[in-house]
Amino acid sequence: MKVKRFTWRGPEKTAAEVRLWGIRALPEVDVEDIKQQFKSSSNRDRTVLELTAQFDATEVEPRSLRVDEAERVEALSRIDQDLRRSMELAADNIRTVAEAQVDSAPSEIRLPQGQLVTVREVPVAAAGIYAPGGRAAYPSSVLMCAIPARVAGVERIALATPPGPNGDVNPVVLAAAALCDVDEVYAMGGAQAIFALAFGTETIKRVEAVAGPGNAWVREAKASVSSIVAIDSLAGPSELMVLVDESADLKWVALDLCAQAEHGDESPLVVLAADDELLDRISAEAERTAASRSGVGDAPLALVRVPDLDAAIDLANVFAPEHLELPVEDAAALAARVTTAGCVFAGNHSATAFGDYVAGSNHVLPTSGAGRFSGPLGPGIFRRKIATVEVPPGAAAKLAKHVDTIARAEGFPVHGESAMIRSRKAPEE
Repeated sequence: MKVKRFTWRGPEKTAAEVRLWGIRALPEVDVEDIKQQFKSSSNRDRTVLELTAQFDATEVEPRSLRVDEAERVEALSRIDQDLRRSMELAADNIRTVAEAQVDSAPSEIRLPQGQLVTVREVPVAAAGIYAPGGRAAYPSSVLMCAIPARVAGVERIALATPPGPNGDVNPVVLAAAALCDVDEVYAMGGAQAIFALAFGTETIKRVEAVAGPGNAWVREAKASVSSIVAIDSLAGPSELMVLVDESADLKWVALDLCAQAEHGDESPLVVLAADDELLDRISAEAERTAASRSGVGDAPLALVRVPDLDAAIDLANVFAPEHLELPVEDAAALAARVTTAGCVFAGNHSATAFGDYVAGSNHVLPTSGAGRFSGPLGPGIFRRKIATVEVPPGAAAKLAKHVDTIARAEGFPVHGESAMIRSRKAPEE
């Protein structure tokens, strides 16, 4: 691991200064050329297939964009049964948490003038979900995206995932799609997959919302289409911040850091402690653990000395980490003070890995500081609010003159007329 040491002296330090530490390094990519190729194409299916063959891990061009439902059903029947049981447990927990977040009862507000305003939620008609793939498989991302979409009431769910080297989608991903009753699966990845979902092709009907994790190209493509479809967040490289004290099990913490490092060298790891000797110990333990495990790589590990645990929480709120672990005393009390993390894991046994797979929380989380204004993926991404206004005659009589006054002040007198004509026909109360 590439270890760096820092000192945090208190909450007066700005978020900009934290960024200058260089802990986060977002790759800059430009998807505009791909977007223009896609929008100007006379055969978008062909364009997506060509771009998928060019940019994804496949060594064989996919035979078609859409993966037949029969392949998903067969994949689910053929996967290892222990894996299936674990995926079913994860799906049940994710569904339970998602269902708890949906309140379908409309809010009715009767105002003093007599009008009734009702606000209700309805699902979007179609959702596109993205699961990373290629040389690796992420069935967990299918569960994390498809289940909240279905709980939200979405009728049509389309999954995009890159094909593997042989041009086929990984069967474990297909099994997860079958388990979640995904309606359509398309063998495509990267920016072109996001554009295909958002704009549609000859084969793919466009969707109203796009969600799911991905690389820098996926992130920029989601940003590019965010004006025409809903998106979950602009997630970057996965990240982990851990606050430790003398009660923390450092061997467990070191494993957590190495587990996060499996995501790649761009995943920032940050450990906070109020004791230099404790930082020395966690550094040695992390390096020792990493040395005996393949796939961990050279992820950047930042060791930050803080004045005390209170200051550590202040720093966490400035940094807004995707994952924040608190293997410390009074973890629940400290967790209650966290306001910006994507997901907080309180207590020594609460490893990030549980949230990644089976705890029931969602692993599609804001990164790169986006936790300051967004949160975990949930059913709300796939739902929208509709307001209904009922103005009876008496309320129209009371409100119209106020509409007229404000409208004329804004230079829209006909707005005022539209309201006033209704007040003249209203019975006096």
